[in-house]
Amino acid sequence: MSAPPQGSFRPDIEGLRALAVAGVIAFHFGLTALPGGFAGVDIFFVISGYLITRHLVGEISETGRLDFLGFYARRARRLLPAALFVILASLAAGYFILSPEEQALYSKGAIFASAYMINLWLIRWSFDYFAADAVNNPFIHFWSLSVEEQFYLAWPALLVFAAWLRPGKRAIMLTIGITGLVSFAVCAWLTSVSQPWAFYFSPLRAWEFAAGGVAAMAPARFFASRPRLGAASGLTGLVLIAIAYLTIGEDSPFPGFLALVPVAGTVLLLMAGAAGAREGNLSLHSSGRKTTAHFSWNWLNAVLTLPPLQVIGKLSYSLYLWHWPVIVYAGMLVPELTLAERLICLVLTLALSFLSYHLIENPIRRNGWLMANAARALMPALLLTGTGVAAAYANARFAVRDLDRDQRAIADSAAQLSTVRASDGGCVLDFETVKPNPCVFGARNAGRSVVLFGDSHADHWSTPLIEAASKNNYRVVTYLKSSCRASRITTWNWRLKRDYTECDQWREQSVQDIIRLHPDLVVISEFSIGNVIRESPEELKQADWKEEWKAGLRWTLGAFSRAGIKVAVIRDVPYNESYVDKCVARALWRGQAPRVCDTPRTAAANDDIAAVERNVVRGTPNATYLDVTDRFCDRTTCHVFIDGMLAFRDRHHLATPFAASLEPVVEHALFKQVVAGN
Repeated sequence: MSAPPQGSFRPDIEGLRALAVAGVIAFHFGLTALPGGFAGVDIFFVISGYLITRHLVGEISETGRLDFLGFYARRARRLLPAALFVILASLAAGYFILSPEEQALYSKGAIFASAYMINLWLIRWSFDYFAADAVNNPFIHFWSLSVEEQFYLAWPALLVFAAWLRPGKRAIMLTIGITGLVSFAVCAWLTSVSQPWAFYFSPLRAWEFAAGGVAAMAPARFFASRPRLGAASGLTGLVLIAIAYLTIGEDSPFPGFLALVPVAGTVLLLMAGAAGAREGNLSLHSSGRKTTAHFSWNWLNAVLTLPPLQVIGKLSYSLYLWHWPVIVYAGMLVPELTLAERLICLVLTLALSFLSYHLIENPIRRNGWLMANAARALMPALLLTGTGVAAAYANARFAVRDLDRDQRAIADSAAQLSTVRASDGGCVLDFETVKPNPCVFGARNAGRSVVLFGDSHADHWSTPLIEAASKNNYRVVTYLKSSCRASRITTWNWRLKRDYTECDQWREQSVQDIIRLHPDLVVISEFSIGNVIRESPEELKQADWKEEWKAGLRWTLGAFSRAGIKVAVIRDVPYNESYVDKCVARALWRGQAPRVCDTPRTAAANDDIAAVERNVVRGTPNATYLDVTDRFCDRTTCHVFIDGMLAFRDRHHLATPFAASLEPVVEHALFKQVVAGN
């Protein structure tokens, strides 16, 4: 999202910036059917690689050296002031909107955003199964700016090193090409293995910047002497960007090979635009603060240089900075934003961007005193970075002091781990592990045993189950794996961005192991159909999920039943519209009642899938269905704050203290009735 080098303004690139930021905003605001609008960030990466490489190679070719301090001073003047202002404004707004616990959490994000390292923080965050949702993080969009800043640190040194090895542009282009190929190969591999690393880690996004660098060094005369080919290439590039916006989605294995689509489209448009500029004998005229350019290119260039696109392109950096905190905070204040309300958010984003561009971004970038030498820009840049870090840290400290008794109780309830996780986090397997890891709890030396089998929705029942088992002299053996259903159904893993084959392998082995163990009872609870309905690609959402789920549950129950093992299926808990811990804390902070976070039963209780499960259980010998939904829901509403306690730690996992309060229910249903045979 950097500015072009001085004296080389390209209106078509400004238009490309407009397309990029428009895609991102449309995606985040839900204003259009652009599931792949987030690929606009990839367009920005390619543009940055193009402009920076062109500038740096030009300087190296002309002077034989590179003014590193001058380069970083220009970047600092361009990027830091507006970014810091948005960070401080977001922190200030958060005081009135976020609960104190949220303020403390997201202030950490502001610290890393100020230091342009939030992408590294998000990698760690993404592997925490119970991490706070990214949707509510007002600073998460700074990840791309962090990647870009890290690119700026490494790229100039790489180009200088290439020129030192062998003078001439050929060595530099070869270095860029090799760097890009290696980066892409690792990125493509990790996208299917550990997607957060591929998405957030800057070296694995370097290939997109390198693609822009290759485009910058490609001879413009190739397309300039073939105007029809140039026009066709530009049109192809535009089509590729449209395809990316319309077909790629959040559930797609991205970036990986799919990122080639918007990247290739941007490269083609940049190269065709460079050829058009050469062919049209680009002439630049500077007067005061205005710079204009005259092209005699093709119709596609005319589209990219339309005045509305030029305006949006100039504001693109500010628009990107402002749009995310605006829509995040609006969504917190009005959970179900209407189209009209989203349009109001868009107008507010435009207004804030216009003001920050004209009052902060442009004046500082063009300030004569700061432009006089590099030191004058770099010293304030360090101060600005330090100011952002210090302000965010102070905000986090003050937020913690605002935690009253109710706020602390909510935070503690949400943070408390289940009995299994508190004892040994390895007892709930991660996504990649296949070999079962049974763990023993309760009356460990007892001759009678109960197996708890399933995913994290089985784990959140471990606290009352283990307590009840201990009272009745049973040991509990757990077979648990994150996001892995006990029912024999292949699900889509939203973090791995692919079919969860590791789950299928783990399940088969676990069932065999449990049958050999031959416990007195197997207790199953799972995220029901929630994974298939809410978190899978569109094609799975349209599948006949009732039949798939029925067959999968019947297989698992049948395997145990035929072995003469009793099975109890605990109906899944409601699925709430909000992250309950955050919503309740936020409501109390604003003086509202926790019931504002409740969800209508029709949306939360999954009564349809419960009916399917109940019928399967009824048709299976030795199987029992335990339904405690009435503890959460009445006829119309499912509640999140029950008997003065937080019922859920997030949207669909029980808060451990509330789960513990259900021990009498679990003991009576499972140990007094099912196991005893009454």
